Amino acid sequence: MSHLDSFAERMTRKVARSTSRRSLLTLIGGAITGAATLPVLPVSRAQAQSHGGTPSGMAPQTTGNPQDPGDQTQCDYWRYCAIDGFLCSCCGGSASTCPPGTEMSPITWIGTCRNPADNRAYIISYNDCCGKSSCGNCLCNRNDGDRPMVRPQANNDINWCLGTESAIYNCSTAVILGVAVDEK
Repeated sequence: MSHLDSFAERMTRKVARSTSRRSLLTLIGGAITGAATLPVLPVSRAQAQSHGGTPSGMAPQTTGNPQDPGDQTQCDYWRYCAIDGFLCSCCGGSASTCPPGTEMSPITWIGTCRNPADNRAYIISYNDCCGKSSCGNCLCNRNDGDRPMVRPQANNDINWCLGTESAIYNCSTAVILGVAVDEK
């Protein structure tokens, strides 16, 4: 034990000779400041989700229409080809309706998605539902056909809660506007 004690004493004396009280206080202050900034670092706050993006335990949600196939609580649902945000179908609404207590934004971004049932392209209006804090379920970020910010009507990275009473984002819907016509 005496070897360990003498080693500890030598190291302590060496540190004491090479540092001052001010540098020790600087080191302690830096450590405290660093520890205080730890909570602001980016962290994945996604909830535990099953394979397709749906929170575990959530029942699949379909329209029941064979011309509208797929599960509206999954990111791979055909209408969600250009969506960015939480799915309203996982937050108390559906693919085309907002959850209770929220308001659908009249300002939207537009996408064109192909329906696998009839292999036709449809114009989809992505409306944000606003008025409550973010739902936090079923986050999807699909960027098929996403355009740069110079074409905001086709960009999904903007908070579209501008024409509502509250600018607080809750979730996003995917409303079918009509069939896309091919240009000739």
